Amino acid sequence: MIEKIHKDIQPELINKYNQELINMTAQDILSWGYKKFDNQFAVTTSFGIQSSVLLNIVSKLCLNKKIKIFWIDTGYLPPETYQYAQILIKDLSLDVEVLQSELSPARMEAIHGKLWETNKASDLDKYHELRKIKPLENGLEKYNIQCWASGVRSSQTENRKEMKFLDVIRQRLSLRPLLSWTNKDIFYYMKENNLPAHPLFKKGYSTVGDWHSSIPDGNDTKGRATRFGGIKQECGIHTNN
Repeated sequence: MIEKIHKDIQPELINKYNQELINMTAQDILSWGYKKFDNQFAVTTSFGIQSSVLLNIVSKLCLNKKIKIFWIDTGYLPPETYQYAQILIKDLSLDVEVLQSELSPARMEAIHGKLWETNKASDLDKYHELRKIKPLENGLEKYNIQCWASGVRSSQTENRKEMKFLDVIRQRLSLRPLLSWTNKDIFYYMKENNLPAHPLFKKGYSTVGDWHSSIPDGNDTKGRATRFGGIKQECGIHTNN
């Protein structure tokens, strides 16, 4: 049973923190998280299309050896993502801890089937619970992490439009240094810092997760609408439901 660290946290305190964060740069927000929570602060990454930005900020602030960096590996990522991860880990000198499900892909499929093939939101929820949410929560619990930062942005999904820079997700604090960044901000930061693009970006992907649930942008579907067969926009990591 995962301990709920922030079950008694006051909304007034969250509001106070958000007032502090709203005019900060992404770099300052990340530094704020580290200074306030020290070794109980972590950063998560998917090594997706835009993941290099947050990881580069971490490395430039010289925090890449001081805070935990968690990579949630479902076991179903495209080969290009695994290759891209190796490049960024080497180039940015990252110390990454891989979080994976206790069930291997083969075992999960034997017990539950290929949950992404049923076109049922409930089966996708089960898949995400097994392969993403539980591994993340186990990692956060292992190190008693009180606050974790991610690269989510408000323009990505309807749910994220309502996000604040700091909020409570599953009764832990979630920090979003890039929340207000636009696609242009991401593009120019990567260009200015000479960051390599994910190989699938050149093949038309604006977002990528698992190989079986990601497709390139098309005339009618773009961004997060290309994920999970259009059934869902979120995998559950960034929601309380």
